[in-house]
Amino acid sequence: MGQVLQHVEQPVAEWIERVRAEYIEMPGLALTAQQMRRLWRIDAALCDAVLTSLVASGFLWRRPDARYARVFDHI
Repeated sequence: MGQVLQHVEQPVAEWIERVRAEYIEMPGLALTAQQMRRLWRIDAALCDAVLTSLVASGFLWRRPDARYARVFDHI
């Protein structure tokens, strides 16, 4: 069972790094969850997992307009 869980978690970790890299590469980037799903062609559950992780780590924050932006761009 642990092997299956590791297999499921790996793509999430890869997507977290990919999304983080995109935000670093494009300062000022601010996307809604729906825009992220369309742009990167990921499903809602994966997108939510990536966003939850990036917000919890302090890398992204959810703006009042429901767009996710880098915390650095907010300061």
